[in-house]
Amino acid sequence: MPVEATTTMKAPITGLLLALAVGTAFASEGDRRLLGDHLTVPEQVTRSGKLPQRGTTMDRVRARWGEPQQALPAVGDPPISRWVYGDFTVYFEYRHVIHSVPTAGDG
Repeated sequence: MPVEATTTMKAPITGLLLALAVGTAFASEGDRRLLGDHLTVPEQVTRSGKLPQRGTTMDRVRARWGEPQQALPAVGDPPISRWVYGDFTVYFEYRHVIHSVPTAGDG
């Protein structure tokens, strides 16, 4: 009898998992954004290399893109600072880029 109970329980669970998978596959872009905490970055900006890459020094960023519109001081441990340019923001850990993000609405 326990074997039958196990078999009958698998069908509803499998059906539920299948329904969730199909529903997620056909969800609209807006619905998919609600399913997780993801940062959407315009593809053409990241592919083109127009943003400072991870590991680039502050000096090289300044030499290529000039002075930032705003340079926010480092906070935390390790120290994370932020430079804001017109089209993007660059995050540094100590003196090296850890992430570059296009300004919302670009692309």
